[in-house]
Amino acid sequence: MRRNRPRGLSRKGEHTVIFRRLISPVRSHGITALRRCSIFILSGLLLAGCARFESRPLVPEQSAARLEERSLLAPDFQKFAQTNLPRAFAEWPPKTWDFEGLTLAAFYYHPSLDVARAQWAVARGGDKTAAGRLNPTINAVPGYDFSASGGANPWIPGVTLDIPIETAGKRGYRMARARQLSESARLGITATAWQVRANLRSSLLDLAAAQSRAELLTGQLTLQDRIVQSLDQRLQAGAVSRSETALVRIAREKTRLDALDAQRLASEARAKIADAIGIPARALDGIEIAVETGMPLAPPDSALAEARKRALQGRADILAALSDYAASESALRLEVAKQYPDIHFSPGYQFDQGDSKFTVGLTAELPVLNQNQGPIAEAEAHRVEAAAKFNALQARVIGDLDRALATYHATTAQLTALESLAAQQQQQSEAVAAQIKAGASDPLDLLNARLELGVSRLAQLDGRIKLRQALGALEDAMQQPIAVLNPAVIEQAQGAISLPEKKP
Repeated sequence: MRRNRPRGLSRKGEHTVIFRRLISPVRSHGITALRRCSIFILSGLLLAGCARFESRPLVPEQSAARLEERSLLAPDFQKFAQTNLPRAFAEWPPKTWDFEGLTLAAFYYHPSLDVARAQWAVARGGDKTAAGRLNPTINAVPGYDFSASGGANPWIPGVTLDIPIETAGKRGYRMARARQLSESARLGITATAWQVRANLRSSLLDLAAAQSRAELLTGQLTLQDRIVQSLDQRLQAGAVSRSETALVRIAREKTRLDALDAQRLASEARAKIADAIGIPARALDGIEIAVETGMPLAPPDSALAEARKRALQGRADILAALSDYAASESALRLEVAKQYPDIHFSPGYQFDQGDSKFTVGLTAELPVLNQNQGPIAEAEAHRVEAAAKFNALQARVIGDLDRALATYHATTAQLTALESLAAQQQQQSEAVAAQIKAGASDPLDLLNARLELGVSRLAQLDGRIKLRQALGALEDAMQQPIAVLNPAVIEQAQGAISLPEKKP
């Protein structure tokens, strides 16, 4: 039935009036108050708990300046070192820095550990994400009945609330996977710390070798200078030929070049130590570093066998790989659970021209065309991949352990032979010295004997450095300190390495 429009209004004017009625407040039956209250409550729910964005721009000049200012004498690092070092400092700053103190400095400053800590923080954020529940949704549908007559209210607004309900334990599987990935990231800090420690130890060994070699070569050079002087005197007397003195001079210059090269290697080693710690090279200016080149303390074979067993089961990267595999299993459980559809509970309300109408609905996906088989197959493949990675890691650890043990035993045997040779040459040098006192030998023979003894001591030094390198490789393969091969101390040491407390 055609409705009569007000007089003086065209069809376009009538539509304008209707539009104004649509956007104007509805005052009948208390709808205005209800609408305002609903908007206020909805706005409060949406804004509650909202996080605010805080801008933190990176300024290269400022970050570079902070890196350049890093020092072993910084007050913040002093507090960190005095808190975490097992022994107390007799004075600050200490006169000499040993491996233990420099390791703490590396744990405090090295950027790779900052990256590992940040990755763990990201993983912990994933824990919160996985624990989150699905939010309900609200659907407001304003309606207007253009055919309403007889004074009936033409408004027919409706509100529907959709409440999702996860089934089959999906949230629990999601939380388990995130928790296992977080544990893997935490163990990654330990693995990174061991790598930082290994790099620092290697740089310290380079410094020890270079300094000791330079010192021995300087002594050799002094002996060769005396030999050249003695031969020059004999040359002037016609007792030796010029070719004999030329060979000795060439050997002396070669020793001089070797000594200069050792000094260069020592300078490079100090720069490598600074890099292994995470500080600029000039931060080590005036810092005395304690180095050891003596015979290292070797662990018994029984302790090494037990440590090998613990390494194959308890290394940080082994445990991290186990956490990754557990996470892949939780992911597979989650995909299997997704075969079962979630339920959506949908209560609704509609104000229909003065009548209040309530509805209740249940919605669920029908797994007819897709039973989530594709994601399940992918999750199964990821689990197989995680198992293969774990097996490959264990095989690599076994190889590293076998190679480190073989190198250690071979180096030990070689060093024993070098020690015996040095002892024999020491006896020979003493015998020549005794003959000189008795007038039965030439002083030049003693210089040559001491020169040969110096050569054997250089070889002995190389053997000791190689043995320390072999023990270092064994430490890295076991991820356990060689000096403390008992479970209680190892657990304490690994705990200190894994999560050093550092303020951001």
